Amino acid sequence: MALQILKEENNDVIIIKPVGEVDIYTSPDLKETLTEIINQSNVNMVIDGEKLEYIDSTGLGVLIGALKKIKEKERNITITNIKPNIKKLFDITGLNKVFVVKE
Repeated sequence: MALQILKEENNDVIIIKPVGEVDIYTSPDLKETLTEIINQSNVNMVIDGEKLEYIDSTGLGVLIGALKKIKEKERNITITNIKPNIKKLFDITGLNKVFVVKE
């Protein structure tokens, strides 16, 4: 399945809405988008997972890398609206303690 990445700017926050699946094939697209945003702006980021169907370890690695880069700018990434299967993955890996995850 392909990945579509929607972006929405809202004051001092950029909302990223991945649509589809983030896996070994599509994670480079997500990485490129997140890196570009982090390099070009100094805002907090929200990843809205409402339409994110699946994410694998490659995708999680992309999120961790983006979090490290954005923390250097003293900003943060908040993850919202994730499906139960993805929330479970965040809980199992302990990433729910690294990222701000909101229902």
